[in-house]
Amino acid sequence: MQEKKSKGSLFIVSAPSGAGKTTLCRKLVSSLPNLQFSVSYTTRQPRKGEVNDRDYTFINRQDFRLMADKGELIEWAEVHGALYGTSRKRLEELLDSGNDVILDIDTQGAMQIKEKYKEGIYIFILPPSLATLKERLKNRLTDSKEEIRKRLGRAIAEIKTFDKYDYVIINDILEDALMEFEAVIISQRVSIKKINPLRIEESFLKQEEM
Repeated sequence: MQEKKSKGSLFIVSAPSGAGKTTLCRKLVSSLPNLQFSVSYTTRQPRKGEVNDRDYTFINRQDFRLMADKGELIEWAEVHGALYGTSRKRLEELLDSGNDVILDIDTQGAMQIKEKYKEGIYIFILPPSLATLKERLKNRLTDSKEEIRKRLGRAIAEIKTFDKYDYVIINDILEDALMEFEAVIISQRVSIKKINPLRIEESFLKQEEM
């Protein structure tokens, strides 16, 4: 009898803007097999180098609102004046394929998901300090001083929610943070919850009867 493919695990990752969350997620997806992004929808304009349907699916506010009204988004929130949301259908298709999924979303969206998806694993990425975060935002050269001030204010509010998550990773040295992130995913893959008892029975317990 063919073993039924188990559903993938959902890893919900949040961080204040500038903490390095996107870099960590991309590096992990490129190095670990059977790990995929769930690409979110957004109404903001693409930044330099961003590709539609790879980084985000970029749509207008009217189409976004229509998706929300139809219940097609499992979560959505407004962040820095733009709307962000996760397609229910897209997420379920990825999980049903057996692949583990990283969902890179803000704290508002993560808490919405937590109400509906108790099995998710929630990871919060922190910068080493607020001063480092400010410096990273300045070095991006994509935001005005006023925008940086707003993002820092929001960062403080987001950091206060860290205890709602299962894991906290401090992204000081990228290689160390990446190793910790990978450890969380691998530990979940070998969790007792992910082991198929029929496989153990077929491979070991029935052999005992021979």
